[in-house]
Amino acid sequence: MTKILVADDETDLEILIKQKFRQKIRDQKYEFVFATNGKDAIEKLAQHPDIAIVLSDINMPEMDGLTLLSKLGESSPLIKAVIVSAYGDMENIRIAMNRGAFDFVTKPVNFIDLECTMEKTILHVLQVRETLKAIKENNILRMYVDENVLKFMGSREYEASLTENETIEASVVFIDICSFTSISETETPDAVVKLLNTYFDVMVKEIINQQGIVDKFIGDCIMAVFKGPFHLDRAIDASLTIRNNIEALPNAGIDSGFLPRVSVGINSGEMICGNIGSGTLRRLDYTVIGDIVNTAQRLQSVANIGQILITEDCYKNIKQSFNCKKIGPVVLKNKSGETIVYEVLN
Repeated sequence: MTKILVADDETDLEILIKQKFRQKIRDQKYEFVFATNGKDAIEKLAQHPDIAIVLSDINMPEMDGLTLLSKLGESSPLIKAVIVSAYGDMENIRIAMNRGAFDFVTKPVNFIDLECTMEKTILHVLQVRETLKAIKENNILRMYVDENVLKFMGSREYEASLTENETIEASVVFIDICSFTSISETETPDAVVKLLNTYFDVMVKEIINQQGIVDKFIGDCIMAVFKGPFHLDRAIDASLTIRNNIEALPNAGIDSGFLPRVSVGINSGEMICGNIGSGTLRRLDYTVIGDIVNTAQRLQSVANIGQILITEDCYKNIKQSFNCKKIGPVVLKNKSGETIVYEVLN
């Protein structure tokens, strides 16, 4: 639905517009807001920030239409105005256009012509808004994505890669900030987000340092994937350093006296890697899935504060390099039987 402001001191015009556009008002295609002069129009714009276009007379008390045009250009540059006036001489048209009028309709109003002009103006406003939205999204994207990646995303090679899936050998890590939910229930949203981002920064730096990939942020948990030579060793090294660095952080500086701690689940093996999501929504997440991933998440869920848990198979692969302690068989959610679990100490 498009919201339209009509600024005119002639009350008859309001009645005519409601009559002529009653079907489209009823179908919720148009919604009209009425003002009796330019000053009133400025107040109505403040009350209705979603107004798309303005239909304005020129000769009005308190503030005329030409002054209103100037004010619109200063405060609401995305809103386009159509002058609807009996003053159809070239001088007024030129002044109106120079002050930013999108078009000009003369009185007495031909409502077929007026509607065509309105539709053209609305389309222009929507196109400008979509363009600005795309620019904003692109600028946001550039904050997080390397320039070479953006160039690749525009290539045919990228389009083809969207449908490619593969089985890879890798290690996956789930790192959760213990008891962080208690802060989110007592502190302000701004404090919670800033604190969480501080902890995530510490974690992400070490994941990158060990050539890992941050797959996703899940609430107050990070899922990371390590591929390539010695991926399990690097995943454990990253987790140990993250645990130590997080525990070395000072008190959060909030009334609860929260001290950050992590619990970690790690698993390694074959997993499916590909674009998972909805093609209809055009929202795909390049991620890993499979039993290895699920088990890592469940290991994290049973890990106590400060614990880094791995499976027995992982332990066999790294026992020469890391000090571990057997926890014993534990029951993991949706896993048949018990799973032998080890804790990585150092």
